[in-house]
Amino acid sequence: MKQPFPFSAIVGQDDMKTAMILTAVDPGIGGVLVFGDRGTGKSTAVRALAALLPPIEVIKGCPINSAKRGDCPDWAEIETDVIEERPTPVIDLPLGVTEDRVVGALDIERALTRGEKAFEPGLLARANRGYLYIDEVNLLEDHIVDLLLDVAQSGENVVEREGLSIRHAARFVLVGSGNPEEGELRPQLLDRFGLSVEVRSPQNVAERIEVIRRRDAYERNPATFIKRYRPDDASIRAAILDARARLNKVKAGDEILGDCAELCLALGSDGLRGELTLLRAARALAAYDGVRKVTRTHLRRIAPLALSHRLRRDPLDEAGSSTRVSRTVETVLA
Repeated sequence: MKQPFPFSAIVGQDDMKTAMILTAVDPGIGGVLVFGDRGTGKSTAVRALAALLPPIEVIKGCPINSAKRGDCPDWAEIETDVIEERPTPVIDLPLGVTEDRVVGALDIERALTRGEKAFEPGLLARANRGYLYIDEVNLLEDHIVDLLLDVAQSGENVVEREGLSIRHAARFVLVGSGNPEEGELRPQLLDRFGLSVEVRSPQNVAERIEVIRRRDAYERNPATFIKRYRPDDASIRAAILDARARLNKVKAGDEILGDCAELCLALGSDGLRGELTLLRAARALAAYDGVRKVTRTHLRRIAPLALSHRLRRDPLDEAGSSTRVSRTVETVLA
């Protein structure tokens, strides 16, 4: 199996790469929504980041990637304390997937051959402590959207059917991508994404040439290409790990909290999720920058990613949501 394209080799798309890195620093930010043109590296970035991250330590045989035996669900019947390493999981949730495939269901084969009622884990179990990636997320069926909303809220998958009563942890970074021309995302699911990014095909000839050059080099000789960018990927990995260790020590003063509130009020953002996500993302950005205090500079950099998808539509303002956020940031944080 060919190794993923190196994260550091992705040309441009700085906002998308920043958003991905911040969810690696603090998964509690709530995931990333990437909307834009096809062929702009959306799925490549997700897999590249997961490959860049260090493997996770799990109890051998645990179907939900638990770090401790006590966290393994009873139905898994785990009887060992042996730790093994697994790559950070990246699980694809395809369009048209059934609910049973997502949440898990009765293990029919075991029921027929052994007469036992057992649980067969679904995609949510495999995604625990990793990433759940949904391409064309705006085309996802409504009942699957409702299911994901419940799990995203609770961090737990609950299955009550066919005589089964199953619960297990399901905490993952949700990454969705899609083309806005093919349909809008339901507001309830849109609000669950911590950060959003609009990506476009490069408009600069030199940048397009560099994209082609790197992709061609990767396709012709993956091992050599990956080796060339290994030091850069290692630097990003080290910075992410340092930021994780520093995150809880990063301070945000009352003036920063006031800025978050003023920004969201000026933009007409519903509820308080906007402020909380903006603060959390700014803290993660400060940690990644290697500092221990959130500043207005961090808010300016992260506000378009944290707030642009939370705006109400303004029929009198034809500017894009990111432009509206940037304009408001310049006014409020002048």
